[in-house]
Amino acid sequence: MKGRYEFVAPCHFGLEAVSKREISDLGYEIVRVEDGKVTFTGDAEALVRANIFLRTTQRILWKVAEFPALTFEELFQGIKNVPWEEFFPKDARFWVTKATSVKSALFSTSDIQSVAKKAMVERMKEHYHIGWFAETGQDYPVRISIYKDMVTVGLDTSGESLHKRGYRKMVSKAPIEETLAAALIKLTPWRKDRILVDPFCGSGTFPIEAAMMGAGIAPGMRRTFQGQQWTNLIPQELWQRGFEEAQDLVDTSVEMDIQGYDIDPLIVKAARENAGRAGVADLIHFQQRPIHKLRHPKKYGFVITNPPYGERMEDKEDMPVLYREIGEAFSHLEGWSEYIITAYEDAERYIGKKADKNRKIYNGMMKTYFYQFMGPKPPRRKKPEQEGKV
Repeated sequence: MKGRYEFVAPCHFGLEAVSKREISDLGYEIVRVEDGKVTFTGDAEALVRANIFLRTTQRILWKVAEFPALTFEELFQGIKNVPWEEFFPKDARFWVTKATSVKSALFSTSDIQSVAKKAMVERMKEHYHIGWFAETGQDYPVRISIYKDMVTVGLDTSGESLHKRGYRKMVSKAPIEETLAAALIKLTPWRKDRILVDPFCGSGTFPIEAAMMGAGIAPGMRRTFQGQQWTNLIPQELWQRGFEEAQDLVDTSVEMDIQGYDIDPLIVKAARENAGRAGVADLIHFQQRPIHKLRHPKKYGFVITNPPYGERMEDKEDMPVLYREIGEAFSHLEGWSEYIITAYEDAERYIGKKADKNRKIYNGMMKTYFYQFMGPKPPRRKKPEQEGKV
């Protein structure tokens, strides 16, 4: 795998700008930003580093083709024209793991998958001059998306979604994905020298993701990726170099004030265990505590949280009381900023104040709102040479 390629990084709808900034900060050129995905260019090392270091993207797809298709024959020919023999060894196990279609003439995803697989096999048969493939080798999953009749074909280099960092073994009833939590934190001005509290921490995702950011722990350094198996395409030394780079950046000696509270003691215990697996147990204080006991003596902190929002009908009647308690708790935090993601549309009404910003974000298929109540900026710290001066 030599030269430059295009890679597609799917992300949460409404958070494309966050992923774009993160990819740019990693050093790669953005090609375009669309609903739910960012396309960028890079070499084999970019593929490796993107998988290991990006916190807000769902996976990294190696784009191998893009073409228009209004009929299944056009889809078949477009897929067949891809030089699959350059990607797949003779014994490769290859299939279309997922297909999506939006505003397109071809809308049956199962038929799209079937036609694409047949086209891939036909291309391989012509190249290798055999009529049957055992498919006993490594997996090469393919993903196809069709938007307004434009087909994009990508090799899935990640395998399991990148939100699966490897630390979250136990989860609460309505957990927030790690990639979404990281993106929401990046939407705030929070930095590692500022206080962060999650009063509905559940399995600890917000505190853990924040602590990993503060300690420089790459989200993918404790997991494996599908592309590691593709020794015919990506040299193993690139993966080794990527993991070594990630290890060199870790600094768990950093001092942070990150706290996670939950009313359920078993969930608090699970959050501690998850933090341990993430390598940040010593950087977070977890405690069983109800929302009405939320207090902190210092100013200028952050609340970033995902409270219950009455997914079930029987829970909805409890929401007004809960969100009033949230508003009351916020009133005791002087100079703080509060950020809440919830699907509860009356959140502002019962919290008792209007958010400075309200961002619509899709959490899977669920429409949620990211309410941003912004507190004042802390006064600038004096530079060392200014201290002691009158």
